[in-house]
Amino acid sequence: MINSCTKTLEISSLNHWYGQGEMRRHVLRSISMQISPGEVVLLTGPSGCGKTTLLTLIGALRKVQNGDVRVFGKQLYGACRKTRQNLRKNIGMIFQGHNLLRCLSAEQNVQMGADLLNDFSYKARRAQSREWLRAVGLEDHMSKLPQDLSGGQKQRVAIARALAAKPRLLLADEPTSALDSSTGREIVDLLKKLALEQACSVLMVTHDPRILDVADRLLQMEDGQLVPTV
Repeated sequence: MINSCTKTLEISSLNHWYGQGEMRRHVLRSISMQISPGEVVLLTGPSGCGKTTLLTLIGALRKVQNGDVRVFGKQLYGACRKTRQNLRKNIGMIFQGHNLLRCLSAEQNVQMGADLLNDFSYKARRAQSREWLRAVGLEDHMSKLPQDLSGGQKQRVAIARALAAKPRLLLADEPTSALDSSTGREIVDLLKKLALEQACSVLMVTHDPRILDVADRLLQMEDGQLVPTV
């Protein structure tokens, strides 16, 4: 059971390395941060500075090597696979690779997110999928396979899939990178609305200066460290 008063995310002295021996590289250095329910936080910084690695650790996709990472009050350092799996049911993830199943239509891909809603009937989950596809502007593309969609349309399917699961935390890695300026703006406004209406926390990696105004806070990363924003 998740306590609604708990901080969505609490990180203290997080470190992470890649490689072994002489090839070992320190990619995250003493990261400490918090995010509250309903807060929208944008994370900026140059490519290769560790932003995506941080998202995958918060999303319980990688094991925490060193430091405290608590999501919904649950400690990820030393957490077993089942704990990480249960946490991921409350986390929506949007990554640049889309990760759509090629054999499923846009609607079916989105329904994979809605299927995490255990209290919803099949009919309700299907309706939820269609609702989010309409919200991202793909009402006329629901039956199309990923191969018949443009890069921007695939990105919008991935966004709809993440939102269909009604996440408590949304992790987004450059969600507007494949979108034109108008569509990108509509998407970030949709994420902001989600945060306000459902107390969903949003942590978004971006290089897009046009969307910085949606943030409650801006964080900047350089060389694996959080640095003061100017």
